[in-house]
Amino acid sequence: MTAPRRIRPGDVVLITRRSTQRQFLLRPDGLTNEIFEYCLAEAARRYEVGLVAWLAMSNHYHAVVHDPKGQLPAFLEHLHKMLAKVLNVRWKRRENLWSTEETCVTYLPTFEDVLRKVVYTLANPVNDDLVDRAADWPGASSLRHLLGKRSIPRRPRLYFKETGLMPENVELAVTLPPIVSERMSAESWASRVFAELDKKERGVRQARQINGRRVLGRKAVLRVSPFDSPVTVERRRELRPVLAAQDPRVRIVELELLKRFRREHESSRLRFIHGERDVEFPPGTYRMRLWGVQCASVPMAA
Repeated sequence: MTAPRRIRPGDVVLITRRSTQRQFLLRPDGLTNEIFEYCLAEAARRYEVGLVAWLAMSNHYHAVVHDPKGQLPAFLEHLHKMLAKVLNVRWKRRENLWSTEETCVTYLPTFEDVLRKVVYTLANPVNDDLVDRAADWPGASSLRHLLGKRSIPRRPRLYFKETGLMPENVELAVTLPPIVSERMSAESWASRVFAELDKKERGVRQARQINGRRVLGRKAVLRVSPFDSPVTVERRRELRPVLAAQDPRVRIVELELLKRFRREHESSRLRFIHGERDVEFPPGTYRMRLWGVQCASVPMAA
């Protein structure tokens, strides 16, 4: 059985979701970018989720988000459902758009962990030798939003009704979680991210020169068929981290807290299925709370 996912108001997490069969169903172009940005912004507004960073690769996406209300599962369900419906119409296909593997959600406990994963997200196409600089990536990315730029994605006409319930347009912008905003201004945060990103790009460029690797390039990315898949062999049975803490002291504490949550959740679950209906589940329990089962409360984040 899959381990229960702990959902706590105020957490900052890294999300990764891959397309089915590793197909390039998120391959960037003007329309695909518009679809991704509209669905992302609408889902974030609907569930009051803060978007810290995002980037859509051709066959997966990464996003760092702040979940002040503890509604991450609902946000992910809605986002992935809307993207799948619209992109299936976009590519004239049926069946599942997303891989059957579970969405990877990784908790980021410290400022340094958030910064590291924001840079990782934005540098993803550089790491994969698709472009030389993050700014060259033609897909949806929060890079241009770092300095306060806001965009207004319009409702994609190829799927949504003009008279439907989905808004005609939504605002897409970077928001800073308290773990960042209490430490520095938006301008200082942007400068720090750009500096770390530049360092990352220079390191990858140097390694590429040493190893003789070449960049695929922006034009080649745009020419790829959305129904193709990478020719590289996918590594199987890799770890799917639920926690990314660079400081070993923080990692030890957070892992113990997570283990305690899982032990208490399992104990409560067994008592519940054996008829003890008034058992209380530990703080961070999500699904059972939606079903009306008694759960210890988690303080709501500001």
